[in-house]
Amino acid sequence: MKIPFADLKAQYQSIKTEIDDAMAKVIERTAFIGGSFVSDFESEFAAAYGIKHVIGCGNGTDSLFILMKMMGIGPGDEVITVANSWISSSETISQTGARPVFVDAEIDYFSMNENLLEEKITARTKAVIAVHLQGQMCNIEAIKKICDQHKLFLIEDCAQSHFSEFNGKRAGFFGVAGSISFYPGKNLGAYGDAGCIITNDDDLAEKCRMYAHHGALKKHQHQIEGINSRLDGLQAAILSAKLPHLASWTEKRIQNAAFYDKWLQGIPGIILPKQRPNTKHTWHLYVIRSMNRQKLADYLAGKGIETSVHYPTALPNLPAYQYLGYGPTDFPVATELQDQILSLPMYPELTEEMIKYIADSIRAHQ
Repeated sequence: MKIPFADLKAQYQSIKTEIDDAMAKVIERTAFIGGSFVSDFESEFAAAYGIKHVIGCGNGTDSLFILMKMMGIGPGDEVITVANSWISSSETISQTGARPVFVDAEIDYFSMNENLLEEKITARTKAVIAVHLQGQMCNIEAIKKICDQHKLFLIEDCAQSHFSEFNGKRAGFFGVAGSISFYPGKNLGAYGDAGCIITNDDDLAEKCRMYAHHGALKKHQHQIEGINSRLDGLQAAILSAKLPHLASWTEKRIQNAAFYDKWLQGIPGIILPKQRPNTKHTWHLYVIRSMNRQKLADYLAGKGIETSVHYPTALPNLPAYQYLGYGPTDFPVATELQDQILSLPMYPELTEEMIKYIADSIRAHQ
């Protein structure tokens, strides 16, 4: 049996007519940049998410950068984020001229340890980027409380957590704004790079839309210098075609996570992912911990099972951040996780039979 880590082709085949029709309409109208396909998707996603403003961007990374720039974050400022995440969460801080400051993860849910956040706040701190990893929300209520006490911007990195919830409230609703990625492998993915900003703040939304479009809300009327970060028509049309299916795909991910829990129970040498109480986990990733991660990954590859690691090096341990002077002992949990975490195949088209085969293979290795 061959089981890819993600099967985008299977997803395409399931809605082929809708995708092909959407792409054909964009090509027929040559509406490649801007236009109704983009504005329609922004409106549809805003309605589905229950948010006031959706600003399409070139990718999720840009959306973080744009938000911070329009919040006035720049040289001399500090922005705090978690030690284990994709580099977008931290490199965008540096791109504004600010300095990234890292907080260690907590062992059960891999997200920011909110108990360590306050000690990282200084007079230069302007914002916190809270990252909702793997479809699971961090302890965002506690983080928001700290941000409010210290009058800090709270930005939510929701790249992996479309429609995830904490106490019935969706990711992106706790802070001033949220950043969303539509990278192809995401729960709602485009067929190329794409992303958006979500916010209920009218003024911030206008500034972000302007900055992402060369500093102009209308063509040639540049109020400021901006950047070029636009959601293109083809990607918007594809996302519009996929959006009506997202709820059922999410339920299938939740079901598949339960199948993993069922069939992986009792296997020695691995630790199953935990779900934070009072949350809706949308299972972008299903991540186990293994004390012999590389040997297990190699064994599974030999069985036709593709796995991945999210992420093999904690951010402050990367060469890119040597200048900050951190050592691995400064972030013991993130450093421990980087050597143990292993992402198993997770997508709606997985079947229980496939998941049982993966579990049986892990059991045979252990």
